[in-house]
Amino acid sequence: MSNETPKTAITPRRSEDFPEWYQQVIRAAELAEPSDVRGCMVIRPWGYGIWENMQRQLDGMFRATGHRNAYFPLFIPLSYFAKEAEHVEGFAKECAVVTHTRLEADADGKLKPGSPLTEPLVIRPTSETIIGASYARWVQSYRDLPILINQWANVVRWEMRPRLFLRTTEFLWQEGHTVHETEAEARAEARLILEIYERFARDHLAVPVFSGEKSESERFPGAVQTLTIEAIVQDRKAIQAGTSHFLGQNFARASGIQFQNREGEQEFGWTTSWGVSARLVGTVVMMHSDDDGAVLPPRVAPTQIVILPIAAKEQTRAAVLEACDKLAARLRETRYSDAPIEVLVDRRDLGGGVKNWEWIKKGVPLRVEIGPRDLEKNSVEVSRRVQPIKSKESMAMEEFVARAPEILTSIQDSLYARAKEFRDANTRVIDSKKEFYDFFTPKNPAKPEIHGGFALAHWNGSHEIEEQIKNDLKVTIRVIPIDDSSEPGQCIFTGEPSARRVIWAKAY
Repeated sequence: MSNETPKTAITPRRSEDFPEWYQQVIRAAELAEPSDVRGCMVIRPWGYGIWENMQRQLDGMFRATGHRNAYFPLFIPLSYFAKEAEHVEGFAKECAVVTHTRLEADADGKLKPGSPLTEPLVIRPTSETIIGASYARWVQSYRDLPILINQWANVVRWEMRPRLFLRTTEFLWQEGHTVHETEAEARAEARLILEIYERFARDHLAVPVFSGEKSESERFPGAVQTLTIEAIVQDRKAIQAGTSHFLGQNFARASGIQFQNREGEQEFGWTTSWGVSARLVGTVVMMHSDDDGAVLPPRVAPTQIVILPIAAKEQTRAAVLEACDKLAARLRETRYSDAPIEVLVDRRDLGGGVKNWEWIKKGVPLRVEIGPRDLEKNSVEVSRRVQPIKSKESMAMEEFVARAPEILTSIQDSLYARAKEFRDANTRVIDSKKEFYDFFTPKNPAKPEIHGGFALAHWNGSHEIEEQIKNDLKVTIRVIPIDDSSEPGQCIFTGEPSARRVIWAKAY
């Protein structure tokens, strides 16, 4: 009996080198690639298709709650940032700045910047200040409120250690910016958006998350409160998957967003901002994929069913292709999750094995093979990406058409169940400093193995303790739960009183 480990499509495996495994999955699935501009990436059609689905589905959730889309400038005058001191300090090191217009040739014929700008322009790292300038013009009375606007855009934050989808210098996101008449309305808005993000992660991405509040040191610069959803991925690190900020009146004061209230007095507006980015694509890949490639939840997969014609002989090819096209047409008339099923017939002149493995690595939820024998039996061979690669199920064509939505739902549900089981298995209640340090310390520091997870531990609220843990272990407080399950105790680091447990983890 052979002791050799079975071969996998992706090398190295997750257990051998998780960061490199992730890069190879992205490459094999043709999701994205590094560009010639350091820190930036090219998002390929398959990867962009996932983002488009996320965008479309989230946008529907925003619109259903009264939000509308607009677009604001990419360039922000430097003076706008100077108005909000904490904000500019938080983003200063990440800003890219335009200082000149025009290119001119020097004496050697080399191009160089020509005319200096009278005021430098920051390429938006986030848009609170530039959007605030518009809102200051739009808002005059309480009757103008609330303003509920979102934009889909790109932003630039200079990144020293890029990783495809997770951290790049330029990335895609949505950013919502709202103004409200009262503090209570603005706080309710921030909570509403957090609930939308949590529901989207759970129901669409099949990713379970912990939600709650960030500690003061982890807050968005200039915010009064930052709410977050935090996911765990297969190397047991956390990913901040979305944030919603209650900004109080800080940005309204800086931008001059004032209105006449119901008593006829001038008052500053109460604002929020919130966003998720294309790092959600990376989160899905890291959460669900395996050593044979990407595994995609059906709700965001660009293609949900790929049909593979098996016709080695020329005389059977036309009949097989016709059957494939008819099946595809019938499936497209069927709805899954309130939309037509996305089906593709792979008609390329390639070997069946090559095509099959391409789609496995891309993570398409269902692969359907039709060959001459299947035509005789009026059946299909169905393979689910969540099952072992070689497993196939023979099914009558009529049955498959009828059951396709149900099968896609079962794949979506099984991915969520698997992810939740993983999260729960790697979430530990910890009651001592030694256990905490052991949990987050690899046995092999030179090449750390997969270790850690989410730790639920008491903390006394001290910023100094946070900094110490961050410096010692690269572990941060990911989320302070804000549900009703608070359990007073003692800080495991100081023995001082603690109002509740918080969630700690290493993070991307």
